Amino acid sequence: MILWVTAGVVTLGLLIALEVAARHYAGVSGPLTNQAKEVIFPPKPGPLYAGMALMMVVLTWRQRLIAAGAAIGIDIVFVLVRWAVDADVPEGHFFGNGALWVMLGCAVIAVTRRTGRERTLLLKGVGLGLLLVAGRKTGDTWLLITAKTRETVLDPYLVAADHALGNPSWLAGRMLEATAPIGTHLLDWVYAELAVAAIVVALYQLRNVAIEGRFPRHHLIRTFLLIGLVGPGIYMIFPVVGPIFAYGPGTSGTGGVEWAVANLWPDTPPPLTTPHPVPYDGITPRNCMPSLHTAWAVAIFIHSRNGPRVLRYAGTFWLVATLGATLGFGYHYGVDLVAGVVFALTIEAALRAFDRGWDRSGIRLVAYGTTVFAALLVAYRYLPMEMARHPWLFGPLLLLLMASVIYGYVRTTRPWEPKAAPPVPRPEPQPEPV
Repeated sequence: MILWVTAGVVTLGLLIALEVAARHYAGVSGPLTNQAKEVIFPPKPGPLYAGMALMMVVLTWRQRLIAAGAAIGIDIVFVLVRWAVDADVPEGHFFGNGALWVMLGCAVIAVTRRTGRERTLLLKGVGLGLLLVAGRKTGDTWLLITAKTRETVLDPYLVAADHALGNPSWLAGRMLEATAPIGTHLLDWVYAELAVAAIVVALYQLRNVAIEGRFPRHHLIRTFLLIGLVGPGIYMIFPVVGPIFAYGPGTSGTGGVEWAVANLWPDTPPPLTTPHPVPYDGITPRNCMPSLHTAWAVAIFIHSRNGPRVLRYAGTFWLVATLGATLGFGYHYGVDLVAGVVFALTIEAALRAFDRGWDRSGIRLVAYGTTVFAALLVAYRYLPMEMARHPWLFGPLLLLLMASVIYGYVRTTRPWEPKAAPPVPRPEPQPEPV
């Protein structure tokens, strides 16, 4: 309980700080205000219903049906009222208020109608659901702050460093264009619905919470939220917009060429030139280094390993497809993905080591992952020309460093997995006395 209260206080402090920063740097409302508005105004529906789904893991099936029916009913009322007053509603923002009302209602019920362990469990469920929603709002605010506070970007450094890997974004972009429209539609859907895959895996992990009366010590949502919390801070240190923006037309056609270094992506491999920071607009998020989509996909892959076969196959598919989408759509450089894998494994290792109690193996694994990640950032920033001039040295070295973190994670965490109890042998039947 102390841990949950501490996490709540830290989260509230972060949300307040981001609220102040958003108003100061961008002149817009922050996550707290935006979340409060969605009690009445049209919300983004996805995160709210996903949060309600997570909250419902603490409910019985009867309570889940009542909660879902109440959310849908409240949303229908809101839609009818907005239609009656001819309110201006953004496309796709029709539903979601009901889910937020149900979560807030469950919090009130927990405080006023529940006691003891039932109250604690219900409050934890509500907190987990609202934390997921707040995480989305926090991420949106972080991205806006990166665009407003980092006037220059470091894309030329990553383009030079990416020569060591053979400029995979340019290659993947041409391959994806060759598979259009089927390949582009499939990967676009996978890229956009990453959160849905995470919810599916998380719901499987949390399926027995209502029966057991407690949450498992470690589950995917914790890793997801921590990746989303720490990652944007690194964006502030290493601001990058991505190949399609810095070396292409942007995602809206020719609009991005005005700020692009050159219009090269994906048809013309970038020339090797001495890198330097370049100015970019105050709208596009600097959200490339590391690739958090890659980090989240790696987390989904890891947490799907203990599920049934179909879930393991889905986790593998989502990881491979996400890697293809991040490169093929020009959202990331190859070196972003390498850093994203190391980042995800380090975060996951830290959470698991914290749960089981820090020991030498856990400290060593987290320290090694942190060191490799820091070394990658330093190399990308200060050694890009050397990496580009010696690709046969630095390309394998990058992959070897990433592989060493993967190997260290698997070797260290495998003994941490709970061992299945050996089957109890049946007693052999004794012959009946004559």
